Amino acid sequence: MTAYDKNNVFAKILRGEIPTNKIYDDDFAIAFPDLHPKAPVHVLVIPKGEYVNFTDFQTRASDAEITGFFKAVRAVAEQLGVTEDGYRLVVNVGKNGGQEVPHLHVHILAGKKLPV
Repeated sequence: MTAYDKNNVFAKILRGEIPTNKIYDDDFAIAFPDLHPKAPVHVLVIPKGEYVNFTDFQTRASDAEITGFFKAVRAVAEQLGVTEDGYRLVVNVGKNGGQEVPHLHVHILAGKKLPV
């Protein structure tokens, strides 16, 4: 497993070193719009803990962190008003999976019929 990079962009956002338009913030996660949206609604949800990717999160996070994070993802989808028409959750893991920032993040994509 790759060591967590404390200088990745999401770590800097969590520390307040890089400003972002937070649309959600609780004890477990924050959410903000993706800078390069791939759908009319494209929001990122990141855990507040230092987790490289989904595998790292599922291996090291406490049950409370895992539950709190996924409840935050649901709350963001509800806040965005996309739960009735539908949305897609995307989690890229590692270089071959398309992960660009080495901090776990979930993409919420919605606002149109998304291709399969």
